[in-house]
Amino acid sequence: MKKYVLAQLNVALMKEPIDSPLLADFVANLDRINALAEQSPGFIWRLKTDEGDATALRPMGENLLINISVWKDVAALSAYVYGPGHVEIMRRRKEWFDKMREAHLVLWWVPADHRPSEQEAVARLELLQNQGPNPAAFTIRDTFPPPG
Repeated sequence: MKKYVLAQLNVALMKEPIDSPLLADFVANLDRINALAEQSPGFIWRLKTDEGDATALRPMGENLLINISVWKDVAALSAYVYGPGHVEIMRRRKEWFDKMREAHLVLWWVPADHRPSEQEAVARLELLQNQGPNPAAFTIRDTFPPPG
């Protein structure tokens, strides 16, 4: 068994509230996209409420959606993110979300049995924003190996 697995946080700045007509198609696709993630090779866990997603969780402000998940490694996460189904939704993100000025995706290694909290994930994003990619907070393009 692996000692470390990959955690990720990504955030999105909504153009309008989650229940607005503008975001209706995004919301309509959430269950499908979340199910696709959960069925993807290398998927381990994702943060969700009893409703099945994380759209009600707003640790960074009312206009920012968060997504936290844990994966086997960077390759597994990348295969999902850039694979069929998810990439089609990513191509439409400008319809629903404003461009963020700072980093909006952060990756970091966690012990295999650890599930990151919202606070931990936000702290990792802030570390990336303040210091750039480093072994404790990095990006898909600028990765670091797991500890040890």
